[in-house]
Amino acid sequence: MSAAPEVFRQAVAALTSPQPRAEIELSEVGPPKRLAPWAHALAAEANGPAGELATARFVLLHDPDGQEAWDGVLRLVVYLRAELDPEVADDPLLPAVGWSWLTDGLENAGASFTALGGTVTLTSSARFGDIAGPSRSHDLELRGSWTPTPSVFGDGGIDLRPHGEAFHELMASAAGLPPEGVALLGRRPNGAARQD
Repeated sequence: MSAAPEVFRQAVAALTSPQPRAEIELSEVGPPKRLAPWAHALAAEANGPAGELATARFVLLHDPDGQEAWDGVLRLVVYLRAELDPEVADDPLLPAVGWSWLTDGLENAGASFTALGGTVTLTSSARFGDIAGPSRSHDLELRGSWTPTPSVFGDGGIDLRPHGEAFHELMASAAGLPPEGVALLGRRPNGAARQD
């Protein structure tokens, strides 16, 4: 296979340059094979005191010839799954809140994009018999994709660093992590909330 195009190599370097916060673990994984001639994929896990809270895949696609639906030669794709507390699982506004995690992340990072679309799906599962885990679980699944565009103030190139930062913010929001530098008050062993 020929060497990756320079625009793709630069895009991967910029996308992976932001450092995630301590609760988010990133690793490179095998990308999808048939979506574009060039692809790069990351897996992410966000953890809290109770364990894994959210997982995601973040994929960069590059087709030098472009694809009509993309409106460009690069495309970013995210698939995220987050565990939900039972108290919020039935909230009718939850799909819109889940989608706002992505759009707010992109806006807060200053990421420039077009052709954004996706879905938010809520699932509820019941376990029976000898299957480990809680008797019921609730999850939110978000699928989204968008085309990064040149920055208004840039030199015409596409800087994917803000898109990487937006992905980190999406993970933190989905996992319910507090803002960096803020600690949540813990619970006493008997389950009573702390009073300090």
